[in-house]
Amino acid sequence: MFDFALHLPLNGVSFGQVSTSLLREFHQRGVQPSLFTIGQSNLESQETSKEFNSWIEFCIQKAFSEYKRETPIFKLWHLNHESLTSYAKEQTLFTFYELDKPTPIEVNIARNQKHVIVSSNYTKQVFEDHGIKNCSVVPLGFDKHNFHIKKEDYLKDKIVFNLTGKLEKRKHHKRIIQAWIKKYGRNKEYVLQCAIGNPFIKENDFKALISQILDGKIHYNLNFLGIMQKNSLYNDFLNSGNIIIGMSGGEGWGLPEFQSVALGKHAVILNATAYKEWATDSNAVLVEPNGK
Repeated sequence: MFDFALHLPLNGVSFGQVSTSLLREFHQRGVQPSLFTIGQSNLESQETSKEFNSWIEFCIQKAFSEYKRETPIFKLWHLNHESLTSYAKEQTLFTFYELDKPTPIEVNIARNQKHVIVSSNYTKQVFEDHGIKNCSVVPLGFDKHNFHIKKEDYLKDKIVFNLTGKLEKRKHHKRIIQAWIKKYGRNKEYVLQCAIGNPFIKENDFKALISQILDGKIHYNLNFLGIMQKNSLYNDFLNSGNIIIGMSGGEGWGLPEFQSVALGKHAVILNATAYKEWATDSNAVLVEPNGK
């Protein structure tokens, strides 16, 4: 097999989770690429074996002791200035892009890659419409290592809605929560669980934003869950819901919603952006967007 290198983040957020899944696949196939990491590495969110951890260390050491710039590199990262830099002369960039209009800077960064991989046909079309032709699609998949069905009665005799994703305007959390409260607030038969913690927002600022969404009121059937540091705990969260809500106005895939549907949950999904790659009228209630 030809030699190649990887440049990946190893952490608990979406990019890191996908990176770890890729590494597991390479490890299982007996491949030993050079591995450069982005940012501080932390695999504590999931179960790993000593053998897998040793393999990662070997690949990192190989990168610094044997790597040559002529060796092609695969990078998984945002479409930002850091993706314009590369250890290799030829870099393939895999990115999750949520919006419908890349900036001139983003277009230039994409054009400077040997190849760009995106997770949806929606994004590919957006890129091509803006002159990015060196682009192809590789859809994401179900993470069977971290997620599985659990036959447990988490909230007996309740219909539980789950809302996920970091608290951001584009994800429409405020509108979703307020609409849910209007329909089901203070109805003991229904519960809304919100796992929308954002590590990039200070705790006091986050609490203030939540208070604004709720108009300072408390609803006994609405729960805000903290950031879950372990995938096993997040698996329990996904399993505890009956219905997953995915109404973000811009997604590169929608991993929590996708994992939930794969676990057999009912879903209410906005029929837009990368959701359209996997959400259909056979696995979800599709809601048509009424604007940007």
